[in-house]
Amino acid sequence: MIQLIYAKKGSGKTKRLIDLANAELNSTKGDVVFIDDDKRYMYDVAHQARFVDVKDFGIDSGDALYGMLCGMVSQNYDIEAVFIDAFLKIVKMEVTELKELLGKIEALSEKNGFKAVIIVSADPAQAPDFLKQYII
Repeated sequence: MIQLIYAKKGSGKTKRLIDLANAELNSTKGDVVFIDDDKRYMYDVAHQARFVDVKDFGIDSGDALYGMLCGMVSQNYDIEAVFIDAFLKIVKMEVTELKELLGKIEALSEKNGFKAVIIVSADPAQAPDFLKQYII
């Protein structure tokens, strides 16, 4: 399952994502992963979550992020939730180009039983139709 927190910059998306990640830790027995493009929020996310700064691993495209997600779930069957901040910065794509990548992430999440909550910083009024099904 994929969910998108889709809103303009400065609307509190990251705080909401951190709150969701921390709440997930209280309601799951599995592992929680928080992915970001820097370490700025590392101490806001509870230490029980696996915090991943993509810059430490050279992740700079949609394919690289997808590959990293595949590697994570192939090594850890207990991942129940993945939270991704700064998604567009990480994948270096425009909103209109996300259909294939989100489809791959959705298929991976369904096959491996984890949910993915992803932040997209953009105007929700201009969201493409293919994204509307994911927006929470």
